[in-house]
Amino acid sequence: MSEIAKFVNNGAATITPGVAEKVLRQLPQWKLEFTQINAPQFPHLVDQLEFLADAVEDAVEGAYKELPFAAIAQAVFALIYAHKKTGIIPEGVLELGGADNSSVVRAVLIQNEKSFAIYAGTQGVDWRQITSQP
Repeated sequence: MSEIAKFVNNGAATITPGVAEKVLRQLPQWKLEFTQINAPQFPHLVDQLEFLADAVEDAVEGAYKELPFAAIAQAVFALIYAHKKTGIIPEGVLELGGADNSSVVRAVLIQNEKSFAIYAGTQGVDWRQITSQP
């Protein structure tokens, strides 16, 4: 398991249903914030964050009950991590800003690929666009 995956799993272990509900209330604002991310080296990042935010909203609100809590917890952790803006690599570092956010998000998507692919299909989202956008 990669170090980033271990980091995500450790962070996700701290996410409770109560934390997920608190994040749910913040998601409309965070979604707007995510659209302002300027990381041209990671053009997939905004779409991936929006996808995870939508999945968390649907799961926590009960509109989509098939997503395992482990996937929800990892998604919540990734959203919190991206929102904080004080990650492993500061956002202002040219060429690297966004690399840590992208790595955390990718680890969540990869570890929960089957569950998120099914969710994407139920939402009419092309999973390939979420996972392999250039």
